[in-house]
Amino acid sequence: MNRRDFLKATLAAGTVLAVPGVSGLFSMLEAAEKTDLAVATGPSPASITKAAIDALGGIKAFISRGDVVVVKPNIGWDRLPVYAATTNPEVVATVVALCYEAGAKQVKVFDHSVVDPRRCYKQSGIAAAATASGGVVSFIDDRKFRDMKLPGVALKSWPLYIEAIEADKFINIPIAKTHGLSTLTLGMKNLMGIMGSSRGRIHQRMDGSLVDLAMTVKPTLVILDAVRILTANGPQGGDLSDVRQLNTVVAGWDQVAVDAYGATLFGLKGSSLGFVVAGHKAGLGSMDLAKLRIKKINV
Repeated sequence: MNRRDFLKATLAAGTVLAVPGVSGLFSMLEAAEKTDLAVATGPSPASITKAAIDALGGIKAFISRGDVVVVKPNIGWDRLPVYAATTNPEVVATVVALCYEAGAKQVKVFDHSVVDPRRCYKQSGIAAAATASGGVVSFIDDRKFRDMKLPGVALKSWPLYIEAIEADKFINIPIAKTHGLSTLTLGMKNLMGIMGSSRGRIHQRMDGSLVDLAMTVKPTLVILDAVRILTANGPQGGDLSDVRQLNTVVAGWDQVAVDAYGATLFGLKGSSLGFVVAGHKAGLGSMDLAKLRIKKINV
């Protein structure tokens, strides 16, 4: 059952009346009826991020007063934003600010960086931008990983970051870029940033492992940063000739749909990506873009 069908069933049963934040649920239902994916383009990363979220019903359709929210960008590499190896800091800062506007109690920002996190957080610009918006930015603490059972076939269990699991809401903000093993790294791949242990061990069963992880985490909202995309030599990049500026943000709650649309930014289809196909088959979401309500906004 997808989120739209769940909300319909909940409303029909009348059980929604006992749930705090009923107006937020009605807003989510209304937004789900109108838009599955929002694609906003324009010169301002902040403006297009807000426009994409507004097209889905606004941030209050996802965040309620008092929520502890985790915002999970890609801070994996020691790269400046222009190299498109990490999430655009303005996109991250905008989401943090919007969560507080919706009444969030606390917004946490972190990632399990591949190289020295001190340099990654600084060079990416994310630490400064998120902090300026009130975000609680922290490095990963190895003591906070807990072995979790996963409802999958590729992964039965894995140490996951407890702050991500226990948060009231989880917002995934990947950057769109190439990857040598998975072809592209988008939303589902970005979830590896809450994994502990030796993450390289899942590379032999990458597609199924990513789906198992995504079925466990299930972000409240996925915001794909395509302000700049890395078209070659990902995921680390380092050559500006590999970067293409699209000035685009894609938002949706369906992880598979967001990643399927992300593939089109590189001239591919969702069916070109094994993890998208696997997610679709597992019922995690839909990769059939022709059947989705996609709203495009030019800001």
